[in-house]
Amino acid sequence: MHNIAIYDTTLRDGSQSEEIHLSTADKIRIACKLDDLGIGYIEGGWPGSNPTDMSFFKEIKNYELKTSKVAAFGSTHLANSSPETDKNLQSLIAARTEVITIFGKTWDIHVQEALRTTLDRNLEIIHNSLAFLRPQVAELFFDAEHFFDGFKANREFAMACLDRAVQAGADSIILCDTNGGTLPHEVGDIVAQVRKAFPHTVLGIHAHNDGELAVANSLQAVQNGVRHIQGTINGYGERCGNANLCSIIPNLEIKMDIPCLPQGCMAKLTNVSHVVSEIANVRSFHRQPFVGKSAFAHKGGVHVSAVQKNPKTYEHIPPALVGNKQRILLSDLAGQSNILFKAKRYGFDLDKNDPFVLELLSELKHRENRGYEFSAAEASFELLLNRVMGRSRDYFKIIAFRVFDTQRSEDDDPFTEATVMVKVGGMVEHTAATGMGPVNALDNALRKALQRFYPNIATMHLVDFKVRVLWDLKNDDGQFAGTASQVRVLIESRDQHTQWVTVGVHYNILEASRQALEDSINYKLFKDDQAKLTRALRDRDQ
Repeated sequence: MHNIAIYDTTLRDGSQSEEIHLSTADKIRIACKLDDLGIGYIEGGWPGSNPTDMSFFKEIKNYELKTSKVAAFGSTHLANSSPETDKNLQSLIAARTEVITIFGKTWDIHVQEALRTTLDRNLEIIHNSLAFLRPQVAELFFDAEHFFDGFKANREFAMACLDRAVQAGADSIILCDTNGGTLPHEVGDIVAQVRKAFPHTVLGIHAHNDGELAVANSLQAVQNGVRHIQGTINGYGERCGNANLCSIIPNLEIKMDIPCLPQGCMAKLTNVSHVVSEIANVRSFHRQPFVGKSAFAHKGGVHVSAVQKNPKTYEHIPPALVGNKQRILLSDLAGQSNILFKAKRYGFDLDKNDPFVLELLSELKHRENRGYEFSAAEASFELLLNRVMGRSRDYFKIIAFRVFDTQRSEDDDPFTEATVMVKVGGMVEHTAATGMGPVNALDNALRKALQRFYPNIATMHLVDFKVRVLWDLKNDDGQFAGTASQVRVLIESRDQHTQWVTVGVHYNILEASRQALEDSINYKLFKDDQAKLTRALRDRDQ
């Protein structure tokens, strides 16, 4: 089996996702990550459509890419013009890329109703556009738009479009499932027919995900002779997205034994997925196969017990192959295996019959029954574990707190002030602070009270704050509590070294926030103490 060329179109198709907007700087950063991953082709955008894409093609020339070739994307010339006068084709040439990809209509309904021209004229447009570009570029690709729908509607015309593209000198013909509604068995059958008709032409696949089949269709196309796959990182794209390269690449390399990246590069895949989502300002999809945070997460006690003996029992690949890692979650489904695994990770080698394990498991189930979510807030669990084991001290105690929220007039912003009384050792600190809302005011007051005792808390800051209403919880009368429901607050914090999540639960949102804030600061102080102890032991041994 030949190697598969991976053609990434995140910077063009991916940016057409409704929640994504990429600046030139964003595109450069993503392109560099794709090059480091070993992607063969990077489609930078459509230079004739907007200034950002043209700026990208100019700026990317300042970077020496190791493995990737940059492609400019555009369309065939307009029906009422010629290649020599078409501004779109001129912009493609002006981008001065190694590769140019243009798309053309191959579905008769598009030719007649969208272009408002004849089928014969469309064949001329495809041939003339590619023939005009051929001398100007090292590699020339033709995206046969709506090919699968076009083939099913008018096989003779769709195939004639491909024939004209091959005659004009296209290096690769990419069959596009633009509406994303073709089924895998249809893709396999149609690709096989095209392969037979054009045995010496490199075929590609460009699948959209409207039927949740873009990855399956891409792999099916490979099975029937395709050697070029187009897709995006994380499956970003218009409507339901494009074929997800983060699933296609490991399926090809691990499951089908077909190389598509330089050796050793696939272990970077998870990092690239997360970096691209950060740059695109889209939260990572935890349950994304292969690279998602939950892809190798185990929650049920039976599962945990099994994967500890042999990971193959519940993992279809070793997560390290794609740069991911196994995670053991904690919940009310957790058994002793979960507790033992987590305890060992935090430095406690316990026996399953140890009273500490039974106490911790009982406390864990009790808290999660009230709405705590330790699988998402491992810092709170680590504190709980160390408290049960007697290894974590109380750094401070909140004796009382109060929050005032007032609005002087309808047009003014609310004014928020919090007061706290905190006991540290034998000393009591009573102070107040204002803030942007009640949680921020409480955070500011708490920090102000603790600052002189623990100055290192100045290095930590809040990264994310989430509130979830637990609608499944009911009041004492057995009715759903509505606005009086329990709420779960998750607070994500970080310092210069690490990032952590803590949790609080209560029917009062401020109390839930107080719990999560208190855990967050305690965790920071606890980890700093551990770091000091580690340094002291190392210095002593030296």
